[in-house]
Amino acid sequence: MSIYISGIGVSKGIAIGEAHVIAREQLDTAKITLPASELKAEIKRFKTALTQASKQLHDIKEKIAKNTASDIVVFIDTHLLMLEDPAFNDGTVSNIKEYSCNAEWALQMQGERLVQVFDEMEDPYLRTRKDDVLHVVKRIQSCLAGKDQSSDNQSYKGKIIIADDLTPADTIVMQHQKIAGFVTEYGGPLSHTAILARNLGIPAIVGLHHARQLIQRGETLVIDGMAGFIINSPDNKSLKYYRSVKRTETAKRNLLNDLSGKPAITLDKKQITLHGNIDRPADIRTIKKYDDTGVGLYRTEMLFIELNQWPDQRTHFTTYKRAVKAMDGKPLTIRTMDLGADKEIQDTIDHGPMAHNPAMGLRAIRRCLKEPQEFMPQLLAILRVSAFGPVRIMIPMLTNVEELDQVLVLIEEAKQTLKKMQIGFDKAIPVGAMIEVPAAALAVDAFAKKLDFLSIGTNDLIQYTLALDRIDDEVNYLYDPLHPAVLKLIQMIIEGGKKANIPVSMCGEMASDTLYTRLLLGMGLEYFSVPANALLEIKHIIVNSTLKNLQLETQKILQTYDSNEIKTRVQKLVNLL
Repeated sequence: MSIYISGIGVSKGIAIGEAHVIAREQLDTAKITLPASELKAEIKRFKTALTQASKQLHDIKEKIAKNTASDIVVFIDTHLLMLEDPAFNDGTVSNIKEYSCNAEWALQMQGERLVQVFDEMEDPYLRTRKDDVLHVVKRIQSCLAGKDQSSDNQSYKGKIIIADDLTPADTIVMQHQKIAGFVTEYGGPLSHTAILARNLGIPAIVGLHHARQLIQRGETLVIDGMAGFIINSPDNKSLKYYRSVKRTETAKRNLLNDLSGKPAITLDKKQITLHGNIDRPADIRTIKKYDDTGVGLYRTEMLFIELNQWPDQRTHFTTYKRAVKAMDGKPLTIRTMDLGADKEIQDTIDHGPMAHNPAMGLRAIRRCLKEPQEFMPQLLAILRVSAFGPVRIMIPMLTNVEELDQVLVLIEEAKQTLKKMQIGFDKAIPVGAMIEVPAAALAVDAFAKKLDFLSIGTNDLIQYTLALDRIDDEVNYLYDPLHPAVLKLIQMIIEGGKKANIPVSMCGEMASDTLYTRLLLGMGLEYFSVPANALLEIKHIIVNSTLKNLQLETQKILQTYDSNEIKTRVQKLVNLL
């Protein structure tokens, strides 16, 4: 009899195959008190395990490097950097000395401390980085126990892997062995393993508790990575249906691939600009994998977070220059630092206690203007790299025009500094702003007069408009991109840009959700910036849309205050030919 089991779908696609259950042995991490005479040898044992763990990852990287994009390999680099981090090695050594204990217990305790730090972060992406801590701890623990955690000593071709969790290294190796899909008991949609599954096109489900008890090795499975469920021992009718769905998906994917490199033009010949979002230069390769286009949002704060400090001008410059060079003449929009709230570095943590409401506190441009000596190196670096290709500066979280005026003064000071040093830059570099605070949306005309472009940051705009934290389980049911107030603010920003004759883009999650694409087109949005894996799906909708029809329906939606009616009309837009 067929059994349906639900988890969290993190990578869409249908997989059909035989279950291969990985049952890893539980490692003993109990505390053992050691005499002082043995502590030196225990520290050496821990250091040896660190070296061995690093060698395992380097070996995996070497085996797959020739055929794997650099943006995929970077996930292994993340774990290698963690192995070198003093938070791991020095902290564990200190625990061994302080508690006169074995390396296993000392490492476990240090890992728990680091996990707690990530658990307290508000940003869901950063909070999920605790998974990487746990993966690295487990790899070192395996080395201490004399076990090899490598996944490439078996053949998994065509199998659906069932495991407690998979590391990024596991996932990459298994993809090279052509697994059909995977299911894990732990993890979430923002874990590096889930992100890798999406990038590699592996159907995947996570968070399916007790999966290894519910599924037996050798059973036939169907997994739906979009819906997030498994069919265990499907009957012939179900198998026939899902094989048909899988064939349809493959045909659709081929159809989308045909759109790569082609312009996004509506049926009534309106050119729409479609760009990608990145966090680091390596992400540009992923964008090019889908489409050869520009970058509408480069989130530079990831550089700060990875270094855990304010980067100097040289670091900014070399990083951004790498991105500009990778763009091959396509435009690159660099957003200045958006630290604060849940995204912090050690320097700002040490500066003082966390605000009672960090999302409303000293973040993004507010922090930059309070510490201009730290902001100036980034401005100088962005200006310098503009000599190597088309670059735009984008300022986040502006609330009033006075803040914008201060930023423009600093940019002018940076230009004068470079002129005196006879360093080249684009003297007409476009400067724009993220409109993501209701106050800025309401005053959009004043901002538009002083800027070259605007970009709508829907994630913050929605949560600030509706006065809720979208990752708070108690209230996130109220997070509604189709709330009449949100739609009116978006319309106001688009119209403000048109009135000033400057482009308006959207780079928040709403821009990449296919449910809203036609609504936004009907509202007059002509510039979208989305994650790489959404580029072709959004383009497919654009090239199959007629703006005139969409505009008529959209006006009815904007005049409606009933939420259910709005949702019904938006769904009609999705199906409109």
